[in-house]
Amino acid sequence: MDKEFHKLLRDRKEISVRYDPKTEAIWSYTKPSNRPCYNLELIHEYRQLQKDIIVYFESNDFTPKTPLKYIVNASQTARIFNYGGDLNLFLELIKNKDTDQLFQYAKICIDVVYFNAINLNLPITTISLVEGDALGGGFEGAISSNICIVEEDAHMGLPEIKFNLIPGMGAYSFLARLVGIKLTEEIIGSGKMYDAATLHEMGVITQVVKRGEGKKAIDLFMKRHSRAFNGMQALQAARHRYAPIDYDELIDITKIWVDAALCLTDKDLKMMKKLVDAQNQKAIDIQYKLRTKQDRRFEQEKIEFPFEAADGEMIFEDRRSNQDPRDFDEK
Repeated sequence: MDKEFHKLLRDRKEISVRYDPKTEAIWSYTKPSNRPCYNLELIHEYRQLQKDIIVYFESNDFTPKTPLKYIVNASQTARIFNYGGDLNLFLELIKNKDTDQLFQYAKICIDVVYFNAINLNLPITTISLVEGDALGGGFEGAISSNICIVEEDAHMGLPEIKFNLIPGMGAYSFLARLVGIKLTEEIIGSGKMYDAATLHEMGVITQVVKRGEGKKAIDLFMKRHSRAFNGMQALQAARHRYAPIDYDELIDITKIWVDAALCLTDKDLKMMKKLVDAQNQKAIDIQYKLRTKQDRRFEQEKIEFPFEAADGEMIFEDRRSNQDPRDFDEK
């Protein structure tokens, strides 16, 4: 692993980034410090990761020294992928009629899902691993990836209509391209939570797997995909050409979302607050455990000491604990 690539794996507050050399994949795990939603710091950190990856490819003439074919988006919060937008922030901004800040929040969300959807304009494939509930923006983030693999007991939905709003960060655009306008408006207009099997039957997600089998399924997908990587990249490019994701379209719809948000009544805001409280309680009930078994130390080449790390530090002994970090009871 070269020094420039090693910088991509630096410590961050809201996301954890790991590299698996066996599959040539970056795994990005969200680990929000408060409720499991897309707070501003998390969004900015992920957007910066996207920018850093693009710069890494560009600085290496698009032939990176450390190979990278996949970016996997997952969560370290047990049984929760993401609850979506920061509703506490929304409540504050809506009450203050702060149009500019609402739009700025929405815009960076659009930037993240847009570049995820177009695989950063790089010869890579983006993948979402959903192992728990994905609501609102969490749903949007998951289906913005080129591939979305969901464990069978996970649920996904767009509850915004329950407080008289619509999802505004890509849901309509992504769903319409996947399943058509009629079914898109049914999903958004119902506010229902859907199980993985139903979403797969609809054509919203790529694959359903058993609980606890998500990581294994993605590793298998990448192994098979890599055998025909050139052809699969061409197929991906053909899809983008046939049904391109239009950035201006995403921005225009998020402006509609901002205008609609500022028209919410006190009754609507109270309903939004109830949803926030319910989500917070669920997070408390699962004790907000980090999924340390996902923060894996991927298989590496045998190391002989002393050696020089990618950041230039001389390492003289194995500092890793013998304790298996994957020992974790989710029950």
